[in-house]
Amino acid sequence: MFARAFRVRANSSIKGSDRRKLRGDVAAAFPTLSPEQLAELIPNKEELNVIKIYSHKGEAITVYMNHRNPILFEAEKVLYPTVYTLWVYPDLLPAFSTWPPVLQKLAGGADLMLPGVVVPSSGLPRVQRGTLCAVTLLGNRAPVAVGVATMSTEEMLAAGMKGKGFAVLHTHLDHLWEYGDKSSPPTLAPLVTDSAAEESAGAQEELQGKEPLTSCSPEPQQHGDIGGLSLRDRETCAELLGEEELHENRAAEPAEDASTEEQQEAEDSRTPQEQMDALFNQCFFHALKCKVKKSDLPLLTSTFLGSHMFSCCPAGKQLDIKKSSYKKFSKFLQCMQHQRILQVKELNKGVESIVEVDWKHPDIKAFAVPEGFSSASAAQDSKSEDREQVYHAPEIIPLYGVSTKMIPLFQESGHKKGSILSSSEVRNIIINYVKSNELVDETNKNLVKVNAILCDCLLEKSEQDEISHLKWDELLSRCLERLQPLHQVTFFGQEPVVRKGNIEPIDITIAQRSSNKKVTIVKNLELYGLDPQCVANTLQQKVQASATISPAPGAKDRVQVQIQGNQIHHLAKMLLEEYQLPRKYIQGLDKAPKPGRKK
Repeated sequence: MFARAFRVRANSSIKGSDRRKLRGDVAAAFPTLSPEQLAELIPNKEELNVIKIYSHKGEAITVYMNHRNPILFEAEKVLYPTVYTLWVYPDLLPAFSTWPPVLQKLAGGADLMLPGVVVPSSGLPRVQRGTLCAVTLLGNRAPVAVGVATMSTEEMLAAGMKGKGFAVLHTHLDHLWEYGDKSSPPTLAPLVTDSAAEESAGAQEELQGKEPLTSCSPEPQQHGDIGGLSLRDRETCAELLGEEELHENRAAEPAEDASTEEQQEAEDSRTPQEQMDALFNQCFFHALKCKVKKSDLPLLTSTFLGSHMFSCCPAGKQLDIKKSSYKKFSKFLQCMQHQRILQVKELNKGVESIVEVDWKHPDIKAFAVPEGFSSASAAQDSKSEDREQVYHAPEIIPLYGVSTKMIPLFQESGHKKGSILSSSEVRNIIINYVKSNELVDETNKNLVKVNAILCDCLLEKSEQDEISHLKWDELLSRCLERLQPLHQVTFFGQEPVVRKGNIEPIDITIAQRSSNKKVTIVKNLELYGLDPQCVANTLQQKVQASATISPAPGAKDRVQVQIQGNQIHHLAKMLLEEYQLPRKYIQGLDKAPKPGRKK
């Protein structure tokens, strides 16, 4: 439900009677809470806010906030606790355990399959289909996910622990968790010693012909951080706890001394998603070990993917984040950051960069470069032009914010100042407003009568006595002009980012220097996820002219590319054809030298 970004529609505080009603609803939904716990969860005097949001699927969700953390969310009139609440009251819901590597899949939007559920020696909790449950990681009682059981305990056991067990609604590391203080789960020791891990590991060992899973069972203090597991351990856990099809179709895994052919067959038995996950891991560590230097930092995440990881991809294979379990490159990097391999920061708004790498990390040191790459490294490095072409142009969508002046027109549809809308949403709201207030002209359906609210919101003072009707298209265009301009940018492999104003175009200008020499200056490349240094290097190679990087005047934290001569023809070809950027986002292409004239 929260694996992808959501949109906030309204934010307000909860007062008196509403607070008492909420406390009563919580008591009814979770009867195991004592009066003291209820008073602690829904306090009388402390600030308590309610936020109305829409998920990426359009679901209307109410989120209740306390101490800056979401504590409850309500969907379709059903209350659910967040992981922040479950960390305080870990026994609020019946809990089922899974392996640490499964968390990343759940946070990416996957449901919990029964092969990934650890069956304790004391048996599974008794639940019915539709029961709200918590998911914990083996060795720690602190829940990391909230879901609904898709079958009863008896049905789970009768099915041989195969099939989908829980529809996951919310997890640690998802966007609802990110809306809080982003704290990590506490370490809560299990109430009883759980020997199921060893039993399950032994059973899996017999079934799969693998090593025991004892290495996959972290100590309690390592419950939520799979960084303590080696690459091999994580892959072992992921293989054993993958989707149901993997358990049904996989042949016995090879032992450590198995032949190369047997290992290849075992590798081919993995699901396409698992193979893509493994390929991303291989290219990631290969790039860090052989391609990236400390002097390259900070490094744009898009450049790291396009220029470094892609060049480490074996022949005949292609990296595709959409076919992995991560779905977004930002999620993949978040997992690596969670393992303390690197650190990612947003140096420019909406543009993430790798700012630190721990090259002493055991996983980097243990990574062995695949055969065939050592001799080809120089050739790979020389093909910078090929690597540049893997850039993906961002998706840019214009949005609109409700301004103070436009509140009367939009409050009828439940929107307040600052609400963010797309152009189609604005159009639908205006059409519904006109129809619900019977403002369509009876004699001419193409005209809309201007009432007092439309008059105040859309007309200038000099027009208010003269205009009584507006055409539909003029009504909508006036409305869009008076809303606050915003835009949403989605970079390849990253979550959408909403920024104020209209996006600035890539600005290309020609300047004259001493001795009547001309130079081409390019600004605002960073806004489109382009690395100015990479663009400068590529241009320099193509036109055989000097290219430099310098701070952009009047633009904090931005640089400009300066290259000798009028190079707009080459720039246009690179930006429009190679990088596939829309022409409307490039300014200055008309300054290219005319054919037949000297540059």
